[in-house]
Amino acid sequence: MNRYRVPIVVAVVVIFIAIGGILIFADQNPAGKPVTLDVTVTGAKSMSPSDLTAHKNDTVTISVTSDTDGEVHLHGYDIHFDTKVGQVVAQTFQAVNTGDFEIEWESTSAHLGHLVVS
Repeated sequence: MNRYRVPIVVAVVVIFIAIGGILIFADQNPAGKPVTLDVTVTGAKSMSPSDLTAHKNDTVTISVTSDTDGEVHLHGYDIHFDTKVGQVVAQTFQAVNTGDFEIEWESTSAHLGHLVVS
């Protein structure tokens, strides 16, 4: 019985270490999901919806429709949407930065909303 005790203890310890490693490192960098966000800008002063959310590593597509020609700017990612009246302008990017990022009407710096990436 004593000659089997050491290999059994070693095997149990190895199994615990392997399972612990899997649990600790399994979700360190999870793959993101595709996220599509459709927004409408009115009068170069407001955006609906104004609160956008995504998770880190998501592939985000933001589609902007505006009743005014101009530029919508997503800070933090430095993405510009050059809008034309009634046309949809879309940009797709990987959400690699986490935080709360302002979205503004560029020419007047009017706050339109924000994108929160958690």
